[in-house]
Amino acid sequence: MVENTLSFFVALFGALVGSFLNVVIVRLPEEGGSVVFPPSHCPVCKKEISWYDNIPLVSFLLLRGRCRQCRTRISWRYPLVEAVTALMALALYLHFGLTLLLPIYFLFSAALIAIIFIDLQHQIIPDVISLPGIVIGFILSFVNPFVTWQDAGLGIVFGGGSFYLVALGYYLLTKREGMGGGDIKLLAMIGAFLGWQSLPFVVFGSSLLGTVVGVGAMVKQGKGGKTVIPYGPFLAVAALLYLFFRQEILLLFVRFILHR
Repeated sequence: MVENTLSFFVALFGALVGSFLNVVIVRLPEEGGSVVFPPSHCPVCKKEISWYDNIPLVSFLLLRGRCRQCRTRISWRYPLVEAVTALMALALYLHFGLTLLLPIYFLFSAALIAIIFIDLQHQIIPDVISLPGIVIGFILSFVNPFVTWQDAGLGIVFGGGSFYLVALGYYLLTKREGMGGGDIKLLAMIGAFLGWQSLPFVVFGSSLLGTVVGVGAMVKQGKGGKTVIPYGPFLAVAALLYLFFRQEILLLFVRFILHR
């Protein structure tokens, strides 16, 4: 009974944070955008949204996905982000329990969720998320039982440095930018939170996911090698996979090395 109650409140807290992430996703890419002012409002009629119309998931269902004032359809991204963040909070609670790892990696996961949706829509990764994320991840490594500060420091250096070299090499060979600076900073942030040991899987896993999705996008868009897809979401998904399946991934890696 207590366990179910805790799970409910953890998921509820996640949904509330997801509601805030929606504000971040919409406003951060805007020039001079603020996540505080003005209060939540309809992007079409500009009417301020009442608190009872801003309850995560519930309000969307009660309003049938439309603004109460102008009846404009509300994007499905809003309940999707709230649901994903709620499920992420619950998954982290079930995985780590009520330990220090729960708030540390909920903060990390929330940042990744915001990055995923911003990069998908705008093809940018805001420095205001990744740069503080690098610093916070390193500071938290001093109390994080998951990684040491040495692992986090090397994760920042190797994560940012390796992608920078790849991006530089690609540009020198093709005279085109194949990887943005946002991806480099994102991988450094991932290294800060997960340690340098996560980087081989994150790079490999994101490349594999990106290749599969990229081939599909090339076929659909018909642009061939000029097809552009954001890479940040694949890095974020691979990082989350490592977070939840770290032991299994490292075990597979060791077995691969020993059987070569």
